[in-house]
Amino acid sequence: MNVEQARSIIVRPYITEKIYTKMDKEDILAFIVHDKADKPSIKEAIKTLYNVEAVDVNTARTIYGKKAFVKFQTGVARDLATKLGLV
Repeated sequence: MNVEQARSIIVRPYITEKIYTKMDKEDILAFIVHDKADKPSIKEAIKTLYNVEAVDVNTARTIYGKKAFVKFQTGVARDLATKLGLV
């Protein structure tokens, strides 16, 4: 997967107070993703864009679009959020 394909899958990071708490306690970040994106392609897009390995991906459809909750290894979510300017 190239960077352009990955950017078409991962639309933008999504941060709220609840996600901020999940980031600190469970190493989870949320992203708004393309409506047709599936879990394996989301994992691959995260690896391509941010050079980190996703442990698990859960998705949900919301009024904001399709949301992906991505679980990382311990400490990675906080570092990635800092790198993205979310913290």
